[in-house]
Amino acid sequence: MIKGIGIDITEIERVRKAAVAHSRFIQHVLTTAEQEQYGQFSNQRAVEYLAGRWSLKESFAKAYGTGIGTKLGFHDIEIIDNQYGAPIVTKSPYNGNVHASVSHTASLVMTEVILESENEND
Repeated sequence: MIKGIGIDITEIERVRKAAVAHSRFIQHVLTTAEQEQYGQFSNQRAVEYLAGRWSLKESFAKAYGTGIGTKLGFHDIEIIDNQYGAPIVTKSPYNGNVHASVSHTASLVMTEVILESENEND
């Protein structure tokens, strides 16, 4: 049973500018494991990864129903690419299944997160 759906669209350039302007932006948005994966990329691919994680976490927060803020922070959610490049949610406050998808154009990243429960009473 679907418990929540969140969708987000983020301008990649806006995230790049934020990372340049704020020295701790990357550490604020990415967990340690995500930072390790981010470090494997360079140039445009690194910015796409960072923007993708920002957008995925925004999508999760929308699906969860809280938004990013006092009840849910960026480090409460961790999303690591598997060996095929698919985003896998490895940490979150949600107890059910979490499905994540990310897609990029040259200037935008679009993400979707679906929260699923095996029990309709959850």
